[in-house]
Amino acid sequence: MAQENAPRKDFGRGDPYTVANASRIYFLPNLMTAGNLFCGFFACLKCIEAAFIRRGALVDTATLPHEAVILYKEAVWYIFAAMACDALDGRLARMGGRESLFGAEFDSLADIVSFGIAPALMVYFLILAPAEGNPNFIGAGGFLGFVYLLCAGVRLARFNVITHPLLHRHSNQDKPSSKDFVGLPVPAAAGTVGALVLFLLNLAEHDKSLQRWALALPPLLLLIALMMVSTVLYPSGKQIDLRTKTRLTTLVLYVTVDAAVIFFKEYGMLTLCLGYIFFGLIRHLRRKKIQKTTPPFPVT
Repeated sequence: MAQENAPRKDFGRGDPYTVANASRIYFLPNLMTAGNLFCGFFACLKCIEAAFIRRGALVDTATLPHEAVILYKEAVWYIFAAMACDALDGRLARMGGRESLFGAEFDSLADIVSFGIAPALMVYFLILAPAEGNPNFIGAGGFLGFVYLLCAGVRLARFNVITHPLLHRHSNQDKPSSKDFVGLPVPAAAGTVGALVLFLLNLAEHDKSLQRWALALPPLLLLIALMMVSTVLYPSGKQIDLRTKTRLTTLVLYVTVDAAVIFFKEYGMLTLCLGYIFFGLIRHLRRKKIQKTTPPFPVT
């Protein structure tokens, strides 16, 4: 994600605002970004292949051919692999002091493929496909996929602007805190869509109809898209490293969550992703409520 590769003011090799320094290409961080783009591209290919197989099979619209199920699962795992590459590129850049403006822009371009186009294709081809017999629903599905893609693009562009070092250099302001993301990060949004796809595929493999979910999914997907362009603050894990200290209760909580995801698989993964989304939203609403009830001046 562009957050991870955003350049710092203390760039280690001269003025970071010259053309030569801004366009530096560091091998390991940008190799991870290229891996992110590779995974996103193949996730798109798998979605398209699965859609062709499904439309060519003589099955009910609520039923998925086994070959299509496998391809959709592969597409989801490609997205998860892209998320891993996206997390590594920024950490490698910060650890080695090899951050550049080129890396930030390249990362955003890779993100729009892996976490924008690929999930949007899943939204159109699979998540809303159970009602493909209704032409109006097909149009709505395509529009909703575009809304998701649009919000992902806006989210990335907004972050690049508000964290650009020249903006803070001229305004003499510090960069925003890295403890929280402003708006739902696009990898988290894509991970939620991927977890939702695995959940639906699990239903399809157990001969349960997908059509019952057709009307419930659009509001959820619209919420995910809107959270990306919102001002809701979401926790960031960028400050966690090998030297990070934590309480025993926090460690137990993390281990419990990881165990639940491994044990319950698709259900645990979807619950974790939705929990992250609603945690930020509920915390935001609580803060707004406290601000409204707190008097602006102390009462004497």
